[in-house]
Amino acid sequence: MNKSFLLLLIVVFIGLGAFAQPDRWQQRVQYTMEIDMDVQTNRFKGKQKLVYFNNSPDVLQKVFYHLYFNAFQPNSLMDVRSRTIADPDGRVRDRIFKLKENEIGYQKVLSLKQDGKPLQYKVEGTILEVELAKPIAPKSQTIFEMEFEAQVPIQIRRTGRDNAEGVRYSMAQWYPKMAQYDYQGWHAHPYIGREFYGIFGDFDVKISVDSSYMVAATGILQNPQEIGKGYDTKGKPVKRPNSPKLTWQFKASNVHDFVWAADPEFLHTIRKEADLPEIHFFYKNEPQIVEKWRELPNYMVRFFRIMNEKFGKYPYEQFSFIQGGDGGMEYPMATLILGRHKEMAGLVGVAVHEAAHNWFYGILGTNESLYPWMDEGFTTFAEDYIMAEIVGINKENPHIDSYRSYFALVKAGQNEPLSTHADHYRTNRAYSVSSYSIGSIFLNQLSYIIGKEAFDKGMLEYFNTWKFKHPNPNDFIRVMEQVSGLELDWYKEYWIYTTKTIDYGIKAVNKIGSETEVILERKGEMIMPIDVWVTYKDGKKEIYNIPLDLMRGEKKENINNIPLILLSDWGWTYPEYTFKIPANLDGIEKIEIDPTERMADVDRANNGYPFKNVSLKGEKRN
Repeated sequence: MNKSFLLLLIVVFIGLGAFAQPDRWQQRVQYTMEIDMDVQTNRFKGKQKLVYFNNSPDVLQKVFYHLYFNAFQPNSLMDVRSRTIADPDGRVRDRIFKLKENEIGYQKVLSLKQDGKPLQYKVEGTILEVELAKPIAPKSQTIFEMEFEAQVPIQIRRTGRDNAEGVRYSMAQWYPKMAQYDYQGWHAHPYIGREFYGIFGDFDVKISVDSSYMVAATGILQNPQEIGKGYDTKGKPVKRPNSPKLTWQFKASNVHDFVWAADPEFLHTIRKEADLPEIHFFYKNEPQIVEKWRELPNYMVRFFRIMNEKFGKYPYEQFSFIQGGDGGMEYPMATLILGRHKEMAGLVGVAVHEAAHNWFYGILGTNESLYPWMDEGFTTFAEDYIMAEIVGINKENPHIDSYRSYFALVKAGQNEPLSTHADHYRTNRAYSVSSYSIGSIFLNQLSYIIGKEAFDKGMLEYFNTWKFKHPNPNDFIRVMEQVSGLELDWYKEYWIYTTKTIDYGIKAVNKIGSETEVILERKGEMIMPIDVWVTYKDGKKEIYNIPLDLMRGEKKENINNIPLILLSDWGWTYPEYTFKIPANLDGIEKIEIDPTERMADVDRANNGYPFKNVSLKGEKRN
C-alpha cells in the first residue's frame, strides 16, 4: 500500500470518527389511502393499506393506532383535561363537552386485516389496540388493510371543519395512524391536544371531494393536469373530468404525517426561486386577507434562505402555507395558519414559526411528546433570530422575550423540569413557557457556553447528522461536544432534568495597589462558566473568561475583536471565585457579568459594578 493511499484512508477514518453517523434502528411505514368526502354530512369513508417494516430487534405481539378525532367527544380525556386543568386553553375550555352529535369527531374502524387475515381489536378512546394474527418478527414486514369511516369535528383544536375564519376543512390527524415503536418501546399515548411523534415513511393519498373545492396537502400533486386550479403546467391543457367530484392524488416521501385542507374559496398562488422549494400559498378570497398574503411570499423567500444557511437545507421539493386551523400548526411540507392579521408582522411571525418546525419536528423528527422543547424551543430560537433579520423585531436581543417569560415563570414558582412529558405538565403555562421559551434559552445559552462559532457549526452538524432519525437530547449534546471539544453533560443534566436556577453576582471589588480584585459569588444552584466584561474609562474593553471545571476546556469566541483573557477554572463546588485585573480601579468604568444576557441569570441586579438594577421584568411569550 503506497503512503499517499494510506494517508487518504487515515483522513477518511478520522473524518468518520469526528461525527459518527447514528446507527439506531427505526421503524418505517408505507401508507396508501383513499377517502371519499361528503361535504354535506362532513363525513368520509376511507381505505388504508399500510406496509409496516419492523426494523427493531424485537418480536411485536400487538400494534397500536391513534384515532385522534375521538378526542373531540364529551368526556374524552382531552375534554376532561381541559375542564379540570387550572389554566385551560382558551380555544378549548369546555367546548368539547358542549358538542352535539353532528359536531363531534370520530374515527370508526370497520375492518382490519393483517396479511389478509381478520384481526381482533378494541378502541380505548383515541387508541386502537390490535391483537396480531401473527407476531411481526425482527427485520420483517407485514401488511395491514383497513376500512374506516370518520366524522370531521367542529374546529376546536388544530383539526376540524368550519373554523373561526370560515375555512371548511383543516384536515390534520384525520386518518388512523400507526403509533411509534422505538428503542424506548411503544408510544401509544392518548391524545389530549398536545404533541405528536410519527414514523418516517411514504404516503400515497387520494382525496375525492366536491369539484368546487381547492385542496392543499402534504406532498406533490400527481395529477395536476386533471385538476388545474393553479397546479397545472401553464400552456398544457387541463383535462378535468366532468363529474361532481374530483379525485386529488398526493404523494410524499420520507415524512411522518400527512395533512390536507379544502375550501371552495381558496386562492392558490405559487412562488418559484431557482435555489428554493416551490412555495405554495392557499388563502381565502377576502380583501383584508389577500392584501397581506400577497406580500407573504417575499418574506418566506428570505425565511427559507436563512434557514437553509443557518440550520440545514430543506430537502423537499415543495412547501405549502395554508390558511386554516386555530392559530398555527406544523405538518410535513405544510402548515396550517390563521389568515387574518392586523399587522403584517403577525402573519409573517406565525408563518415563520410554523414553517421552521419543518426542520425540527418534520425533518429531524424528534419525539415532541417526550421532548417538546427540542421542537418548540428550537423552532422559537430560529423564529426569533429570523424575525429580527427580516422584520427587525428585537434586533438588539432577538431572544429577550423568552428570557422574560422564563423569569416570570420562576418568580411565580410554576417551573417544571424540561424532562416532563408534554401531556403531564401541571399547567398550560408551565408547558408553554418550558417548551417554547426555556427550550429556546437552552440553545442561546449554549452559544454562550461553547462560543457562537462552535454553536453555529454544531446546529448545522446536528441537522445533517440526525435528519430523518429521531434524535434525543443526548444525541444533540454529543454533536455539540464534538464540535466544541468540551464536556456538556453537566449542562444537559442541570437544564433539562432540574429546575435549578442561575444566579451569579459580583460580591466585592477591591483596590489593591495598582490592581483590582474582583470577588464573584454563586448564589443560585445551577453552575455555569462566567464571562466578566471590564470597560475602562478610556473606552477599551476586555473579557475575562472563567471556564467551569466540568467542561474540561474553554470556549473560543471572538466578540467584536474584544480581547478574551482566559482565567483558571471555577471548581463547581466553590461558592466564590477571586481574580485580579492588572489595572487600577480608578481607571475602570464598569465590571459586568455577561452583558450579552445569554446566561439566564434570574437576578441581574448584582451582575454589575457599580451596582445597579438591570433585571428584566414582565412576560410577553406564553
